[in-house]
Amino acid sequence: MNEAAVSFTRLVEIMNDLREKCPWDKKQTIDTLRSMTIEETYELADAITMHDWKDIQEEAGDLLLHIVFYAKIGEEQNQFTLTDVINGICEKLIVRHPHIYGDVKVNDDEDVKKNWEKIKLKEGKKSVLSGVPVSLPATVKAMRLQEKAKQVGFEWNNTEEVWEKVKEEMSELLEAVTSKDKSKMEEEFGDLVFSLINYARFLQIDAENSLEKTNKKFISRFSQMEQQAIAQGKTLSDMSLEEMDAIWNSIKKQKLQD
Repeated sequence: MNEAAVSFTRLVEIMNDLREKCPWDKKQTIDTLRSMTIEETYELADAITMHDWKDIQEEAGDLLLHIVFYAKIGEEQNQFTLTDVINGICEKLIVRHPHIYGDVKVNDDEDVKKNWEKIKLKEGKKSVLSGVPVSLPATVKAMRLQEKAKQVGFEWNNTEEVWEKVKEEMSELLEAVTSKDKSKMEEEFGDLVFSLINYARFLQIDAENSLEKTNKKFISRFSQMEQQAIAQGKTLSDMSLEEMDAIWNSIKKQKLQD
């Protein structure tokens, strides 16, 4: 047995102990774990955004624990076992990689993704877009929908065409703003964001990760602005927009020089 298998067996044994002996672990259900699993997933995503390998290791472990936990509960409910979970994903990977485990030929990763979607339809999926979770954050969902549509050829030819679509949607949003129709503004704003996400995809940029980096940058700069205001014996609410803007620009300039 290799080292990874030994470690995994140890985790399973610990899970069995906790489920039997720990009052908190004994009390958990798939419903109580759900929100915690979502939180752990976002914590892993944060670590990935920061390229913090130490945290990635830790959060990946937390998420792995949750998978083992669900499998344990599934076994208790006579629904499935951990072995079923592992064998299920193994079989799925083999079936969906015929270029590795069969005689299908592929030229690149795009061919692999196209084959993947074709196989899923053969397995009984009713739509190429099925499988995209309803509760995904809107930005991530837009990216996944666009990627899936691409696999059947519903795709722009080049980046320039996508940018033209962005400009078209921007113009339509401005028209809606002029009309002061809130419903239309919301619709056109959504169309613009969707087209920008598509543009990011053509630029091979992760739109969700890009926005999150901007969020973190804003938090950092705003916090520094608060600190500089305090150093001047003020609070931001005491300052004019011009004063705050001057501090903000100073912080930006400092970052560019670093």
